[in-house]
Parts: sequence; C-alpha cells; structure tokens
Amino acid sequence: MELKKIDYALTVCKVSEVSDISLAADFFFIGKTDEELSLVCKTEDTPENTVERDDGWRGFRIQGVLDFSLIGILSKLSGILAEHKIGIFAVSTYNTDYILVKEENYERALTVLASEGYTVV
Repeated sequence: MELKKIDYALTVCKVSEVSDISLAADFFFIGKTDEELSLVCKTEDTPENTVERDDGWRGFRIQGVLDFSLIGILSKLSGILAEHKIGIFAVSTYNTDYILVKEENYERALTVLASEGYTVV
C-alpha cells in the first residue's frame, strides 16, 4: 500500500463559526457536530479567530480511492504507530484516510511504516 506525504505544516483547531474559515484554501477539513466546529488546515491558512489551536502537525494519506468494503486499513496503520508510541489524528474523506502526527514524530512514523512494507512517496 502506498502512502503519500503531505508537504506542509498543519494545524488542528476549533473555530466559532464557518465564516472564520477561508473556503478558498486548497487544503482543509471541516468537522461540525452539536458540540464544536473543528478545522484542520495548512498552518499558514489558520484563521486568526480560533477558539483553540494546536500547531505542529504533519500528515500523509493512503494513496488511491479506498472502497468502503475494505476493512482495517486505518486500524492497521494506527496500530503500528501506537506500538511505536506515535499518537495520531485521523481524518477520513469519501476517497481515503489521512493520518496526522506531530512534527517531531513525522519522519520516524514514515520510517516505521516503510519498515512494515508500506511505500512512502
């Protein structure tokens, strides 16, 4: 399985309203529930008016489009990283899964996954 590196720093934050988010940005995830409005974006695109923010994330995605019938892909990746004491922040889209790790663990995470047979591009 191929993992594609995301080549920019990411921020995970909470915002108070959607109008705080630049929908023109080329990379972001928005999650809205009855309790919060969360945003993952390039650090440079982080809104000024965040409720809370956590900088210093890097990420990669599983290449290709994952069929919904596939089971355990994210579980296996997160399990390998957990065995090496690397915490994750996972986001899924319709097509695939994205895994974020803190900057200080990024290269080690990719090395560990490569040693487990994943191709990192």
